[in-house]
Amino acid sequence: MGVLEADGSGLRARELAGRLGLESVPEKVEGVRSKVKRLVERIWLAEERPGVFTPRRAAG
Repeated sequence: MGVLEADGSGLRARELAGRLGLESVPEKVEGVRSKVKRLVERIWLAEERPGVFTPRRAAG
C-alpha cells in the first residue's frame, strides 16, 4: 500500500508529512505541500479538493 492510499479520500500535506516520517512543523509541511503541488502539475497526483491529494486515477 502506498503512502497516499489511505481510504480513498486523500491526504492533506500535514498528514502526508507524518506518513513520510517528517515532523509536523510548518517548514516540513510546506516543503511536502510544494512537492505534491508540483506532482499535481505534472499529472502524477490529483488534487480533487483544495489541499487534498490523491493518486491519479487511470483513464478508462
